[in-house]
Amino acid sequence: MTEKNVPFTSGFVALVGRPNAGKSTLLNAIMGEKLAITSPVAQTTRRRMRAVVNTDYSQLVIIDTPGLHKPKDALGSELNKSALGELADADVVAFLVDATKPVGRGDEWVANHVARADADYKLLVLTKADVAKPDQVAAQLEAARALADFDDELVVSATEGFNVDAFVELVSAHLPEGPRWFPEDMDVDASPEELVAEFVREKLFLHLRQELPHSVGVLCDDIDFTDDDHATITATILVEREGQKGIVVGRGGQMIRQVGTEARRDIERLLNCKVFLDLTVRVSPAWRRDERQIRRLGYSVEE
Repeated sequence: MTEKNVPFTSGFVALVGRPNAGKSTLLNAIMGEKLAITSPVAQTTRRRMRAVVNTDYSQLVIIDTPGLHKPKDALGSELNKSALGELADADVVAFLVDATKPVGRGDEWVANHVARADADYKLLVLTKADVAKPDQVAAQLEAARALADFDDELVVSATEGFNVDAFVELVSAHLPEGPRWFPEDMDVDASPEELVAEFVREKLFLHLRQELPHSVGVLCDDIDFTDDDHATITATILVEREGQKGIVVGRGGQMIRQVGTEARRDIERLLNCKVFLDLTVRVSPAWRRDERQIRRLGYSVEE
């Protein structure tokens, strides 16, 4: 028990749903800062990320999972394993459904896994309410309700901040009594190297053609902090074919310079110092089918 005989509660909340359902955007809105990367490209999230919300009497661990989808390679299989593993262990499951896209077979497939989860509290969350019309929201809610038995439902807009605090309050009210799993000063369980790699990958996703991002992986090789509040960072961008390397580098190096400049801004905010970012592009044929490479990049369940 904590002060005033108020029990301390804690638990793990899994955000699950189809790719591009808005899981990472909601996590960032809850935390009030950019921790998880986002892009219009499906399957942007590859690393499971745990963000920690601390209060005097509770600790809420929010887990951003990769979007559940039909896998086409070893990478896709690992991403599904990661998401389903978090779903199985969560105290609370939040099933996110995009308000702007018709509920389909993919949502039904995810909902079947949600229904089988052991979580004591299951919340239906309709996202992107700011870009959906009221009748569209109503129709989506009706369709999503039919997918599984939910304990409650909530309509949110993470980009507008609508019902973000309500989400935290609602979920927190259904946490079990438990310990503080992470230190109070910890807001995310990802290392600086992991976050650097993700920020670089996000910029690649935003600038490359629709079919290329899934062939791209990023590994932060080293972060070297100097005495004058600067950091030198080296990172490797993996692609599968020589032609893809040319696209990433761009004519005269224009693309990779733009990616580096934009990623550096996010990294400087993260590390709170000036950054020199050195990006190298390397061809690694069929790396998405290579379990060793997938583990090395941190996209594996074992990581």
